[in-house]
Amino acid sequence: MSIYFNFYALQNMPPNNVNRDDTGSPKMAPYGGVMRSRVSSQAQKHAMRLYFKDHFKGDNLGVRTKKAVSLIADRISAKRPDLADKAEHYAQMALEATDIKTGKSTRKGVDEGSIVTSYLVFIANSELDGLADLAISWADAGADKADAAMKKEAKKVFHGTQAIDIALFGRMLADAAELNTDASAQVAHAISVDAVSQEFDYFTAVDDEAPKDNAGAGMIGTVPFTSSTLYRYADVNATALVGQLGSVDAAARAISGFADAFFKSMPTGKQTTFANRTLPEVCFVTIREDQPVNLADAYEKPVRATKENSVTENAARRLGKREKELDEAYDVKPVAAFNVTVGDPVAELDAVSEHVTFSSLSKNLASTALQLLGQHNVSGAED
Repeated sequence: MSIYFNFYALQNMPPNNVNRDDTGSPKMAPYGGVMRSRVSSQAQKHAMRLYFKDHFKGDNLGVRTKKAVSLIADRISAKRPDLADKAEHYAQMALEATDIKTGKSTRKGVDEGSIVTSYLVFIANSELDGLADLAISWADAGADKADAAMKKEAKKVFHGTQAIDIALFGRMLADAAELNTDASAQVAHAISVDAVSQEFDYFTAVDDEAPKDNAGAGMIGTVPFTSSTLYRYADVNATALVGQLGSVDAAARAISGFADAFFKSMPTGKQTTFANRTLPEVCFVTIREDQPVNLADAYEKPVRATKENSVTENAARRLGKREKELDEAYDVKPVAAFNVTVGDPVAELDAVSEHVTFSSLSKNLASTALQLLGQHNVSGAED
């Protein structure tokens, strides 16, 4: 039996274009027979990983990059200045020992000719340190090519306790499948609870230095945008997370941090143009012992504003109502649930969860994780 933490947010989004498609337009999706605003899971996870950097220690995090060789070489040079001239060679040797392919960059600019991986690699700072230490030991031993034993040694660096973001979001390495990590978290594409249509901001820009007899615009264009109330959902398999992070305490801290990042972060596309940054009107969390449950079907019928309530207020009521309906229909209630609302409490949410402040939510989630994981005798990862 696994323990799942389910995270739900309702977030009012004024005119924005936080997540664009290949044409520069806001991403959209049909749902319930109408078009909705959409923010991809990839964009949300990127925003969360950036949030993690300000709230977790760097050695517990990873970096997604093609420049792993350079990062390892920098560590080699810092630890052993006498190896600086050969640092890149030994860094490439250590990384390729894991079966991750590298080659010369053809990208124009400062990267041209540098050694890069053939695709983006999600690698932990602790793994970069470990490969740097291995490379130094190989250099001291006079090795110039990795043999089978050395390759096994290099791959061992990736096993054991995982970085928090790699454990949560997973890692897929096409050339080194044995180094892959299953994600403990799932993040859904956010969709609007209401039907939307794309609009366009027509703008003109004046040339400050234009002559007085030229009254025309220096530039004319349009910027596409939408506005909506987003429904956002994610879940974390807390039991799996313990195995990846090595302890119940570490998993509880990661779940608390995940909640902060999920509710407080958002992609920043066109943010300078629209200044659309908001915080969720509703934060809702349930903890289950059966399976994760996405409540998106509460919004299959698009939400409309009424004379008494806004779209967001009506969406909040629907969220609590659908949770209760599913709990009663399947006779499986969450073992714990919490809600945070801006403004007045929402009766439908209070009926299925405990109303708390956001400052206490993270503490409640961490303590609940410690209690439940301890009761289930969940142990850490084995060496």
